[in-house]
Amino acid sequence: MEGALAFYAPSISTHHLKAMIELTNIHKAFGTVQALDGVNLKAEAGTIHGIVGENGAGKSTLMKVLTGFTARSGGEIFFKGQKARLDSPKDALRLGIGMLYQEPLDFPQLRVLDNFMAGRTTFAPTAARAELARLAATFGFSLNPADRVEYLTVGERQQLELLRLIGDGATVLILDEPTTGISEVQQELLFAALRKLKAEGATIFLVSHKLGEIDQLCDTVTVLRHGRVAATRQRPFDRDTLLRAMFDDLPKLRSPPECKRDRMPILEFDRVVGRGGRTQLQDVSITICAGEVVGLAGIDGSGQSAFLRTACGLVPHESGQVLRFGKPLRAADKMAGRTTVFLPADRLSEGLFPGMTVREHHLLATPGGALIASTTGLTASRQAIAAHSIKGLPQTMAEDLSGGNQQRLLLSLIPSEARLILMENPTRGLDVQSAAWTWHHLHSRMKTDGAIIFASPDLEEIMSQASRIVVFYNGRIVLDTPTRATNYHTLSRAITGQVETVNFC
Repeated sequence: MEGALAFYAPSISTHHLKAMIELTNIHKAFGTVQALDGVNLKAEAGTIHGIVGENGAGKSTLMKVLTGFTARSGGEIFFKGQKARLDSPKDALRLGIGMLYQEPLDFPQLRVLDNFMAGRTTFAPTAARAELARLAATFGFSLNPADRVEYLTVGERQQLELLRLIGDGATVLILDEPTTGISEVQQELLFAALRKLKAEGATIFLVSHKLGEIDQLCDTVTVLRHGRVAATRQRPFDRDTLLRAMFDDLPKLRSPPECKRDRMPILEFDRVVGRGGRTQLQDVSITICAGEVVGLAGIDGSGQSAFLRTACGLVPHESGQVLRFGKPLRAADKMAGRTTVFLPADRLSEGLFPGMTVREHHLLATPGGALIASTTGLTASRQAIAAHSIKGLPQTMAEDLSGGNQQRLLLSLIPSEARLILMENPTRGLDVQSAAWTWHHLHSRMKTDGAIIFASPDLEEIMSQASRIVVFYNGRIVLDTPTRATNYHTLSRAITGQVETVNFC
């Protein structure tokens, strides 16, 4: 073998190369919510099998059942024609089944190398370091073994998880939205590696809301809808057929909103230098006014996250001045936490509390104190669930919600007083229907004296939702323009640092 596979060829035995997965009549219920309702699916060795469907359709739950992470309520799993008992991810990995979860499962306080070795029975850091370097080079990932994972971007954490699975010998690979937060170059390298794995006989499940990825990679696609199989198709795929199988109604495309420049300032940066994550903000000056929807573009880690976290006060700036609603950030009043909100990309680790229910989240978001009893806040939580179309119950744990429903829960927690909404990758992992709903909700609830600022790796999302686009490169703003005055070519050049001037909106 050549390239990537040469590094882990010894772990792929003949037994594994003939792997085949069959799921028969799989059921899974979370209380009264039926997440999976009699799902049948079969994937052959040497194929890439796409799993698509709207958020909450059961995609991630089905894959978690296959890895032993989630116990099924009924049905059978067969591996190479033999009934398999998968009570834990360890059981699955013993068969060569591994999953890259949408939210990385890692240890943020530990180093990259420590996470890469996690779960191994032998402690061999020198060999593991060399193995990590080889695999990272193969996929074009840039990971420093000594870096602490908490300082990595979400995309880099996903990359690390993928390399760990491959290093552990997984030959049935499940990837849940794997390209989120990964650059186009890294995406192409990843796709090339997946094709090599397929050629060597591996079985790959690709869970994605991006039908373009399904077209490029998959041999077969299964559409889930309301916990059931709505369609199974072989390539070539008809996109309209897949969309009709996925949704009741298709979202309508919208034109970007008009850029407004003559209203009161909401957020002002004056020659700000500061650090947020790994990227240093370099002499950033910008004024964002009421009524604006500003999209932040740039290669992951170019300063967008640092800007958002500095703007909301999570990270102090080193020099310069930050004004929010006309006041220096350090002098923000006690209500700043309700007039300014921040929605992180990593919803479960930073935005929500695993182990707490939907109702408990709504109770925490309620101003003032309350004597909490079994029924406290139940009515309000039910109303929020209905208003935000959350597929869950007040007693549902946050981690048991799908990615789209976790995002809807976060949106339901935004206080009515909020005037500045800051978001990292607001539609990360969402299907087109849920993404459209999210933006409709945000635009409809935005106050006339408020603003929305969001970072996204998806230029199409920025072009359709933002009235103004700000491009970061190496911690600096290299382009600032009304959306209607630019195009994809100009933005692509700016993102890669091929511009020398800044055009202020």
